[in-house]
Amino acid sequence: MAVVQVIAGIGVCSIPPTATAAPTQLLVGSASQRCLDIYSGSQQPETPAIIFDCHGRINQQWEYTAAGELRTFDGARCLDVRAASTEPKAIVQSYPCHGRANQKWTIRPDKTIASVQSGLCLTVLGGRTANGTGIDMWPCQGLSHQQWAFSAVPPSTNDTQPPTPPSGLAISALTCRSATLTWQAATDNVGVAYYDVYRDGQALGTVNSSTLAVQLALTPGTSWGLYVNARDGAGNVSQASTTLPLKVPQCEADTQAPSVPAGLRGTVSGTTATLAWDASSDNIGVTGYDVYRNSTKISTTSALGYIDTGLAANTTYQYTVAARDAQGNVSPRGPALSLTSGKSCTDVICSATQVAAETDIPWGLAALPDGTVLYSRRDAQDIIRLDPATGAKTSLGMIPNVQGTDGEGGLLGIAFAPGFPDQDAWLYVYHTSPTDNRIVRLRYVNGKLDMASLEVLLKGIPRNKFHNGGRLRFGPDGKLYASTGDGQNGPFAQDIQRLSGKILRLNPNGTPPPDNPFGNYVWSYGHRNPQGLAFDASGRLWEQEFGDSQDETNLIVKGGNYGWPNCEGVISRAGTGCATAGYIAPKYTYRNTEASCSGIAIVGNALYIGCLAGKRLYRSEISGSSLVNVRQYFVGTYGRIRTLEPAIDGNLWMTTSDAAGDKDSVPNNTNTQVLKITLKP
Repeated sequence: MAVVQVIAGIGVCSIPPTATAAPTQLLVGSASQRCLDIYSGSQQPETPAIIFDCHGRINQQWEYTAAGELRTFDGARCLDVRAASTEPKAIVQSYPCHGRANQKWTIRPDKTIASVQSGLCLTVLGGRTANGTGIDMWPCQGLSHQQWAFSAVPPSTNDTQPPTPPSGLAISALTCRSATLTWQAATDNVGVAYYDVYRDGQALGTVNSSTLAVQLALTPGTSWGLYVNARDGAGNVSQASTTLPLKVPQCEADTQAPSVPAGLRGTVSGTTATLAWDASSDNIGVTGYDVYRNSTKISTTSALGYIDTGLAANTTYQYTVAARDAQGNVSPRGPALSLTSGKSCTDVICSATQVAAETDIPWGLAALPDGTVLYSRRDAQDIIRLDPATGAKTSLGMIPNVQGTDGEGGLLGIAFAPGFPDQDAWLYVYHTSPTDNRIVRLRYVNGKLDMASLEVLLKGIPRNKFHNGGRLRFGPDGKLYASTGDGQNGPFAQDIQRLSGKILRLNPNGTPPPDNPFGNYVWSYGHRNPQGLAFDASGRLWEQEFGDSQDETNLIVKGGNYGWPNCEGVISRAGTGCATAGYIAPKYTYRNTEASCSGIAIVGNALYIGCLAGKRLYRSEISGSSLVNVRQYFVGTYGRIRTLEPAIDGNLWMTTSDAAGDKDSVPNNTNTQVLKITLKP
């Protein structure tokens, strides 16, 4: 069991708690000798108040103001009775200060703290003393679990050292619906405060440091990658534990295939075929349909239709469809449908052609003026030059000091400035190192990378298993823009002095431009895991961002706050969340099961978005500051789509990211593609 040490030497102050007391002090519970704390160090509205070992961080520092408020987080939040309730057992929380009576308190001579509104007292639930016990309101009785003493903040609370990663993850009591996940405690120089539990980058929950096990609610037949991060009271987050694979069993044996899909029908417009069919039935449930073109499977979809784009002109195709269930039982294919394409392309996307096959993750891509392309291989850690005319690939060498994260870190985005390579020979690279994420540059001379010329432009961007960001893009202003993930530490996305959860803006030599909004590298903030970056014809920056349950496309403005972790997409994660003054709303949102999009590109007035979990390409038109006429292409055809880049001939480059090796750091264990998408002129 993890034990968090109470800071030694904290004594009760004799100074009466008035407006003339020290600006910030601790509030120590008499029964527990633990401090009044805001859970998880979160500034999200409606975060509960608890008791916790006294560490003196910002979420335990309280200022009792002349107005009778108890302010924390440097005055940004007030102690608040939820919903302004006057009833016993009302929850006590932090909330943006508004000056109403449910945020005003009276310090009584018997050391109790009473609500001005209700007259009830601040009470530790049930008189308990354990870490993480909540706070509510109860009639004032002067009992020890209602008594509080102000105490000086410890003189040294500048803790920047994260805990060690948790270890020893194990699953027990596994059923088709539930399991118990356990782990061994992490260590920290001051003390571990919390553990955050994740599934493939999605948060499952948080427990305090005395808890080393959680119950998981499972979905039958799914495959999960579980891991745990440790977090201390100062908000420092560990690197993730090793991933524990979990294959969830089905609840019952099923060998019966669904019925054969019936009613296959379709129409053709130019080189695009639109298919539809009737639903199949199954003894348990149909989960999807396999679509075949000329006996080759081209898609698996949960819909009752499919759009097949990029057909050859004047060509007859045979389509069939089969149904599948959750245990992989597949029906026979239904009767074939024959469709003949038209003379020419009539849709906005005309064709998709594989230019190269890959065994690694082609993550970043840049189209050179001579028609060749460079792309980074995330896990193999090298840069490849591809000649589209011949399909020939040449490795230009491994980038030094790259390290994977057993997740989504490694060799990520690449970019070059206008005039490359004749006037400006620098290739810019974003990569994960053993200690951080960083931006480097090196010279591209005579078709080769000069490794000896490598310069580190910016380091110290937090890394973790997931949420590393990684896209680079030069803007029309000649500056380099970079998307950085929050490193799985959401509150840092709101801290403009930190590099995580941001869009950064650099001069080409790595210095911060003097017209940046905060006097540092930060251009915008409040991002979770932004990756896609693209500039439109008006010079505006568009960004694509992974959410925990909802993804978003943003139009980035200088100094803008995009809300994470209080708000993702249009979903409030606590309290007012997305309604918080100053937060900038996304231009479009997506369920992440249909999205989880990484790369974006703008060609003309069209924005293209490539999606991983959604296994599709979105196309929308930019109309003013809105996205309209949103359509989907290649749904399931090419699997997980990672990167999109404009081609110099006005078309589009696209790379895929096979699931087999997408969440590890093992080189050359995938089956991916580099494709050329031909657009309608």
